[in-house]
Amino acid sequence: MSQLSVQYVGGPTALLEIGGTRLLTDPTFDAPGDYPLGDRKLVKTAGPALTAEETGAVDAVLLSHDQHPDNLDRAGRAHLSRVPLVLTTAAARERLGDVVTALPNGETYEIGDVRVTGVRAQHGPDGTDHLTGEVTGFVLHGDGLPTVYVSGDNASLDVVRDIATRFGPVDVAVLFAGGAQTPLLGDAYLTLPSAAAAEAARILGARHVVPLHFEQWGHFSQGPDTLVDAFAEAGLSDRLHLLKPGETFAL
Repeated sequence: MSQLSVQYVGGPTALLEIGGTRLLTDPTFDAPGDYPLGDRKLVKTAGPALTAEETGAVDAVLLSHDQHPDNLDRAGRAHLSRVPLVLTTAAARERLGDVVTALPNGETYEIGDVRVTGVRAQHGPDGTDHLTGEVTGFVLHGDGLPTVYVSGDNASLDVVRDIATRFGPVDVAVLFAGGAQTPLLGDAYLTLPSAAAAEAARILGARHVVPLHFEQWGHFSQGPDTLVDAFAEAGLSDRLHLLKPGETFAL
């Protein structure tokens, strides 16, 4: 029996099973379509491998943030009311209300045998938090369990260094790694591009890396091919587990 499994659903959404606990990251279950966002729009280019119902019952949702539809779309938002626990940012708690629970950075919530600790995430370059909004990441750990880092929409390697100092080396890094870009910040990255994802894996000492959020949205500047090339160039190809929607990595 595996200690950990990660099933890639699509976009930022994955089903993690660890220590008998089932966790769902950033639920996005809509079909492809356009999402207006101020004077811009995000375009979803492919749907998920599983519906919300097909993922089955989960113990909690780990929601990096609620303000962008590529991390919480319409069907994902509706799904939150059917989940016993949603851990997310304080800002999301203010917007969504009692359906979610804020997990501040550095604090830990216990779910069965799994401890979930909130950690920093920076959704763009330094000094852009007022534009992109509050985002969080998560570290999953527990006695006899692998340590798993879920980055959320983080673009900062300095943030990764801080997390590595406290929790590293990690067994599995689940990295949001599409190099997201939008006109809001020009050529700047809002999430890790491929080369930075490989460097994050090195910094974390990660034995395994499962990328998420690298396809299925039009604003991603990089994808599967650049991830393969970047990890090869860094000499880390053996750590990369590039899943197709519906596939599962098990440890």
